[in-house]
Amino acid sequence: MHIAMIGSGYVGLVSGACFADFGHQVVCIDKAEAKIEALKKGIIPIYEPGLDQLVASNTKAGRLSFTTDLAEPVSKADVVFIAVGTPSRRGDGHADLSYVYAAAREIARSVKGFTVVVTKSTVPVGTGDEVERIIREENPDADVAVVSNPEFLREGAAISDFKRPDRIVVGLEDERARDVMSEVYRPLYINQSPLLFTSRRTSELIKYAGNAFLAMKITFINEIADLCEAVGANVQEVARGIGLDGRIGSKFLHAGPGYGGSCFPKDTLALVKTAQDNATPVRLIETTVAVNDTRKRAMARKVIAACGGDVRGKTIAILGLTFKPNTDDMREAPSLSVIQALQDAGAKIRAYDPEGMEAARELLADVAYGQSAYDIAEGADALVIVTEWDAFRALDFRRLGDVMAAPVLVDLRNVYSEDEVRKHGFSYVGVGRGR
Repeated sequence: MHIAMIGSGYVGLVSGACFADFGHQVVCIDKAEAKIEALKKGIIPIYEPGLDQLVASNTKAGRLSFTTDLAEPVSKADVVFIAVGTPSRRGDGHADLSYVYAAAREIARSVKGFTVVVTKSTVPVGTGDEVERIIREENPDADVAVVSNPEFLREGAAISDFKRPDRIVVGLEDERARDVMSEVYRPLYINQSPLLFTSRRTSELIKYAGNAFLAMKITFINEIADLCEAVGANVQEVARGIGLDGRIGSKFLHAGPGYGGSCFPKDTLALVKTAQDNATPVRLIETTVAVNDTRKRAMARKVIAACGGDVRGKTIAILGLTFKPNTDDMREAPSLSVIQALQDAGAKIRAYDPEGMEAARELLADVAYGQSAYDIAEGADALVIVTEWDAFRALDFRRLGDVMAAPVLVDLRNVYSEDEVRKHGFSYVGVGRGR
């Protein structure tokens, strides 16, 4: 099938490359000329394991191409995916749908013959209705079926998630789109990946409800971690104890500095605003948003306490800047709030991240970056693990102890056991692991 993918960011590029790998003819479209020129040269603008090889192989095979021109690929497409950004709107927290609606207007001017138009972007309930209205207003003769097909890709594991999904959700109002979408996903469907057809509005809500539930699960275990510290329990054992219950499950029960990234913060907020607008407030999600916002600076207070209650003039070494490992994404990363709070308290910050430092430089001021954990640890009064990259799981504490001003480890991801660290002469502070 011929597929046009409008938007060559994280979702659009990963999805487009995977569709091409299935054998479809895919054109990825983006208005950013520099990005398109880079992609044509095989330069990938984001870090995602395996994506560079996938793009290269399918470009070489002639199944994947890139352009800034929307008109021609849309006119030839059987399916047009909208995969543009929907950031939180300044001022009120609603999802900014201006890019989605702009794409719909351009599609209307270029579409020819029966075409399925798919919103891949995460959008509030009712967005598909508006996309359809815009297309028909711009081009009354357009023969289109507007479909919702939310993505469920985890950064750092996106290719695997796309090719081995838990489910594929397709929301439609025009039954003609059912066969088309079945053919698009046929390589997955024949491998028994569940293909769930729903109404369009139901599909749109599934994505928000799923992300909100996972965000709530993370926030729940973080609050249980605080209780564990107060009463002398171990949150990792609590999480294992409840996670073995099949009704609960073990995923997203890892205590830490709070969730971040491109999805959970904006999607929970957008769901709250949608619910409020419809006079059905979602109190649990409202509380989740509030608790997560305050937790990040609370982690900085944990670092300050580990340093004797005062970090003014002290050097704090931060390991991990991105919101999670295996990505270069700094959006809403806990490190941003932790570092800002430590700087507000007078600390000097040194930092290292395997992939995120270039993006971090645009967001953080007065931070000295190093080339390794041992580089930034030299002369530091505390070492803080903020993101659990694999590179930080086997640190040489003897070597660290030799170069640090004070042997203090604050482990905000519970990567290490206290006994393992203390035997090297370090003081250790974890999250939710007793007093």
